[in-house]
Amino acid sequence: MIKSSELILNPDGSVYHINLRPEHIAHDIIFVGDQNRVEKITQFFETIEFSTQKREFKTQTGFYKGKRMTVMSTGIGPDNIDIVMNELDALVNIDLETRKPKENLTSLNIIRIGTSGSLQPDIPVDSFVMSKYGLGLDNMLRSYCIDEITDIAIEDAFIAHTNWDLRKGRPYIIGCSEILAKRIESSRMHKGITATAGGFYGPQGRVLRLNIQDESLNAKMDNFTFGENKITNLEMETGAIYGLSKLLGHNALSLNAIIANRANGTFSADPYKAVDELIAYTLDKLAAGN
Repeated sequence: MIKSSELILNPDGSVYHINLRPEHIAHDIIFVGDQNRVEKITQFFETIEFSTQKREFKTQTGFYKGKRMTVMSTGIGPDNIDIVMNELDALVNIDLETRKPKENLTSLNIIRIGTSGSLQPDIPVDSFVMSKYGLGLDNMLRSYCIDEITDIAIEDAFIAHTNWDLRKGRPYIIGCSEILAKRIESSRMHKGITATAGGFYGPQGRVLRLNIQDESLNAKMDNFTFGENKITNLEMETGAIYGLSKLLGHNALSLNAIIANRANGTFSADPYKAVDELIAYTLDKLAAGN
């Protein structure tokens, strides 16, 4: 039995942070970072059957073209992903009354729709990126036993190429769900490695008033290659989503609308249009799937 201190429930039986009970979520779940983006997606739904919010975690479940889906905001960063992924998994794979894991486990489909900046000059603003791999530059996932799900060869190559300071922790790299990648496939999608930073400023190479440990890290990431794979973009959630999904047995895929190109200093003239196009595309692909 899982102790009450380890899996905390609210008085209404919902899990503590995301404020949800098992009946509140669909099998197909879309993650967004910004709580205000939830309704940018659910505005396309025919009906919304459930809506709730606690802190930055806003959830709406409804139907799009007859397909039941859930849209949920995770907030920013790997620490929030740790909360969301573990509590979502608890909803489907732990009996909340007996506090015991279920014998028959459920695998959710989780797609992140985000915005990001491209690191490559040939990935222009207003394009889409599908994260073939998530490269975690944070330490959150290292709290778990992840050696069997990471690609050690790419990790070693990245560490050598960047002369990575292991005092910051060992980077990890984890692949996306091939099932979802085939389901969402598009000629408009650029594919590559999405780097996940543990912060927005120093961890992503931004300098305001503080010096950073490696001022040339972004430049090193720009020209890192492993086979056909390059680091396409930098954000704060994908690596953590991929890692926890794989550990827990869920399918995960991260999609980003590119609204900035840090390699050539450009920013989209209409970033909302690019995001709306990615939303519409993803919803139609999910609705058409099994």
